[in-house]
Order: sequence, then structure tokens, then C-alpha cells
Amino acid sequence: MERVSATSAHPPAMRGAAAGFVAGAVGLGISELLAGLVPGVPSLVTAMGSLVIALQPPGAKALVTGLFGTADKTALNVAVVVVALALAVLAGVAGARSFANGWRILTVVGFVACLAAVVQPLVSPVPAVVNAVIATAAAVGTLRFLLVGAAALPIPGRVAAGRAAPGAGAAVMPDWDRRTFLLRSGALLGGAVVAGGLGRLLVQRAHPAAPPVAVRLPAPAGPPPALPPGSSLDAPGITPLVTPNGRFYRIDTELLVPQVDAATWQLRVDGMVDHPLTFTYDELIGLPLFDQYVTLECVSNVVGGDLIGNALWTGVHLKAILAEAGIRPGATQIVGRAVDGFTVGFPTSWALDPSREPMIVVGMNGSPLPAEHGFPARLIVPGLYGYVSATKWLSEIWLTTMEAFNAYWVNLGWAKEGPILTGSRIDHPADGSSLAAGPQVIDGLAWAPDRGVSRVEVQIDGGPWQAAELARAISRATWVQWELRWAATAGSHSIRVRAVDGTGQVQTGTPGGPAPAGATGYDEVRVTVR
Repeated sequence: MERVSATSAHPPAMRGAAAGFVAGAVGLGISELLAGLVPGVPSLVTAMGSLVIALQPPGAKALVTGLFGTADKTALNVAVVVVALALAVLAGVAGARSFANGWRILTVVGFVACLAAVVQPLVSPVPAVVNAVIATAAAVGTLRFLLVGAAALPIPGRVAAGRAAPGAGAAVMPDWDRRTFLLRSGALLGGAVVAGGLGRLLVQRAHPAAPPVAVRLPAPAGPPPALPPGSSLDAPGITPLVTPNGRFYRIDTELLVPQVDAATWQLRVDGMVDHPLTFTYDELIGLPLFDQYVTLECVSNVVGGDLIGNALWTGVHLKAILAEAGIRPGATQIVGRAVDGFTVGFPTSWALDPSREPMIVVGMNGSPLPAEHGFPARLIVPGLYGYVSATKWLSEIWLTTMEAFNAYWVNLGWAKEGPILTGSRIDHPADGSSLAAGPQVIDGLAWAPDRGVSRVEVQIDGGPWQAAELARAISRATWVQWELRWAATAGSHSIRVRAVDGTGQVQTGTPGGPAPAGATGYDEVRVTVR
């Protein structure tokens, strides 16, 4: 029997593709809804994203953060959904010819998603498997339902309405077949979108950015350091001296914020120490606390980028903890391990240097540490990029040697040691902006943790470098604001900035990308004065 569609624009392959798309959406929607409704059930989308992060090649971090910045996690989730739907479309096209091939492709996709969830350290295997099985079964069932309904799947021994019996010649598929297919597809797709959206909303609500309301931090041993007079400039468009928690950049490997129960959480200090230690959350915050302003930068920050922030951190002296544990001779590296197994590593000598105060942080800007920034505890080591020092969701401090262990990002090609490079940025005027002729203010930030900034210089149209006015720095571990008064003249102008650190070393002007040890070059903007 020959099957002929009444509308040549909708051949079986196209209907199979549409059926596959809807089937994939149904599977994703149900999996997200289960993850949102049932505690302990992981999101398969998030699991696949985490697998992509774990398998990323060297250089991927710089590329992705360069393109998307702090929206990198959203971009990855969207990419996972797009790829999953593309594979479902392929399954639909294959299923229109042979349904066995269609369900096999969907099953393979479901198996990979299940495997991605099961290997996550914080995921229970049984809920992950159940979610993957249900989602895959829903996708396969939807594909079969739509293909049969569209008469794109031959069923032995069945003669559809509007078709000729064997030997009676060709029959034409009636119009209601297409309408039925569209109605069924539309209804299922709409339901999948609603289920997936609701599930994602519930999943995100289950991973709030703030710690439990019941968490209360004891007062630090002394008052917080006062901001020096003149440390903040009243300049147009300049970044605030202290970054609010909600605006502080977040770059890490977690697609969903880990929710750590402070009541059961423990911090271990072990490895090459004389006395291994274990702290509960109450024991940790019961130790003497202190406050410290520290500027933290991501190594992926591009020249002029915003993956940098300055906050008042509250925590415990790391040196005191290490002294209590007793560092054995030869322990040259301190490794911070997160609850999910993520690791950073930095030289022991850096942490023990008398000129800096590394800390186990439990508070940020006067509040308990937000979950998205590492609750219950994280490490902050002044002067080091976050990828080698700032472990969030800290669970272990492990002493070893520099030769014996490479932390997470080092294995992906980033530098073993990551001191923050001297940098500067123009906040105002913005690149491409139009200004009025006459008095104007050029302003921005400069940093060299923990060497301090001694001078900032601005160059206009390739002319001589002019000294900018510096605000008073909070400390050598923080950024500093700067400004330059400029008599702007009509025309197009280029403006560049560079900083000089506290040792007299001028910021590197040679352009270079973030990998493997931080971006170099001068921030530059071009403006038009009218």
C-alpha cells in the first residue's frame, strides 16, 4: 500500500521530526517536574550540565565566561536543552521510518542523562534512576502516540480510515489526520512547557541563595574595620567601594546552589598535620571571628571585565586553625575541598606569610555567608585568584605537597599558582558613549591584592600618561577608586588606563587572554565628544 500525504509540505520525515521534538520536550518537562516536586530527585538537565563541566577541555572556562560572564550557567542549561531536543528530533525522524530506531535513540539519551546524575557526589542513585526511567518512558510513549496518530508509523494488520485496503490502489491521508496530529502535538508541547517551567521554578526555590533564617553569627572579637575617610569617590558611574552580596560575581562549577545542612556539616583538617581536626558549624563560628575587606577576582576576568568584587568578610583565622593542627615539615600545599569534591590548592607559604590574613569565611557584608557564595563556609586568601584559593561549600582542608596533587582547574591547563595580577578598569565614560565638550570626569577602579596600588595613570589619544587622583585605599588587599578631570574637546577620543602596584611594578600592557594565569593589557574605551 502506498501512503500519500494530502499536503506535500508535511511528509512523514517532517512529522517525525515534530513528533520527536514534542517527545523530547515531554521527557524533559516531566523530569524537571519530578525534580521540583520530589525531594532528592535530581534535575537531569542540571546533571547533564554538570557532566559537561566535568568533561570540559582546557580553555573552555575562559571561552564560556568570556562570552556569557555570570550568565554562563544559564547558557549551559539552555545548551543542554537544545542538544537534548535536537537528539529527540533525530529520534523522531528515525522513528518515522522504523520506530525501533526512534526509541533506541531516546533510550540512549535517557541512559546518558541517568549516568550523568548518578555520578554526581551529592545525588542519591535510586531517585536519579527512577527519574531517568520515567522521563525516557514518557518520551518514548509520546513519540509512539504521535507517530501512530499521524499515520507515519506502519502498524501491521491495521488499515487506517481513509486508506485503501491492500490491492485497492493508493489512498490519500485525509486532512483530519494532520489536524489531529497538530492538536495532539500542541497539547502535549504546551503541557511539557508548563511542567518543565514549574519544575524548574520549584528546583530553583529549593536552592535559595540565602542560608536558613535561623543562622546567627556571633559578633567578631573586635569592631569591623572602619572605611577610611576619602576611600569612596563621588564620581559618575563609578563602581561602589563595597559590592553588595546580590551583585557580587559568581563563577563556579555548580549549576544549582548546593544546599548544605549546617546541623550535619563538618569541616575536617587533615593530611600532613600532627593533629587532624574536625569542626561542626557551631564549633567553627564559636571560635574568635574577625572582619576583613578583601577584593576577590576570577582568573577568567577579561581586561575591563566585571568578574571582580570587594566585600567585608567575616571568619576565622586560617593560620590559627593550621597552628592548632600542626603543619608537618614538607607540607607545601594547602588544598581546599568542597562538599561535591571540587578542589583548589595554594602554597602553604602564601597562607603563612605574616603580611596577609587568609580566613575561613562564615559571613559576608555583615550577614551569614549566602548559599551561592559558599554557606556554611569558604576560603578567602588575599592576593590569589579564586580558582586556586576560594573554595566554596568547604568541607576539608588538606595539607600535602605541591608535587603530589593538582587541583581541579590545574588539571584543565590553568596555572598551578594564581597570584592576582595588577589591573585597572574604566567605569566612566562607557565605551562608545557620547559626551558633551567641556569638563568631564574619567573614573574607575584599580587593584593589586595584596601589594596595594601606588599610582593610576590615564592616557588620552596616545598622549602622555597623566596621574589620576586616587581615593584612600581600605587596605593593600582591596581595590581603590580613581578619577581624572578632563577638558574634553570635540572629536573622537581613545582613553586608556594602567595601574602601578605598591612595589612600583607597572601593570602589564601586552594584551593577553585569561588563560592560563590571568588577562593582561590596558582597559581602553573610545568616546565621541560633541
